[in-house]
Amino acid sequence: MDNPPWVSGPGELLRHGLEHLQDDTDINRRLAMISIDNAVELMIKTYLGLPRRVTGISISRRKYQEISESFPQLLDALEEYAADKLDGINLGETEWYHRVRNGLYHQGNGLTVERDKVEVYAELAQVLFHNLFGCRLSVEKPAPTYRLGAYINNWVTIEKSLNRLAVLTFENMPKGSKPNLATIPHFLWRDGTIEKSTADELETMRMIRNEVVHGQVDYNEVITEELLQRLENVKQTLRTRIAKHEKTQ
Repeated sequence: MDNPPWVSGPGELLRHGLEHLQDDTDINRRLAMISIDNAVELMIKTYLGLPRRVTGISISRRKYQEISESFPQLLDALEEYAADKLDGINLGETEWYHRVRNGLYHQGNGLTVERDKVEVYAELAQVLFHNLFGCRLSVEKPAPTYRLGAYINNWVTIEKSLNRLAVLTFENMPKGSKPNLATIPHFLWRDGTIEKSTADELETMRMIRNEVVHGQVDYNEVITEELLQRLENVKQTLRTRIAKHEKTQ
């Protein structure tokens, strides 16, 4: 299936950023970070500017011009108009990475950025790309980066599953609303939807995800094949619980 034509610009920028990481030098990391951030900004602008028939979003031309003037306003608009597209995306983290990029761009030569920060931002950018446009970039990744991508993408699936289970099990939840992700496993355990061991594992996995994205741990050391298998097991458990609840609806 061909990708929609409006994804070509953001996709090319994102690929360009990833290509810079193939040669690990200070200047290539800086250029990668800048390109990836430019791609994130462009994909948000592109999505919010699409016809209503495509997204269901109606934004006046004047309003669109206003929100396009700054990155924080774009994030605010994304949260307002497309909150359902933010599974796996924390806009506070996105804004933080944007500020890192701004430091590299505006403060001149001599600054560098750690490779793992660029790689994490690249993975988050690819998640946002898929959320907004429904398609993925096809890129080859070395083993550690592959594990990083697998972890982040599987966590996105888990977030969606947790939100779905919340809709199925929490009474009187307003349509379209999302409870605090950190609290969902606890309440699902308390009402018997999942085992306590699953709730504990979910909390561990959430903390690891956050530590990786915030640069508090080295993902090359933390994200192992064994950890990915544990994540896969939790993902399958949630899928089973969803199927069980949907049969009773």
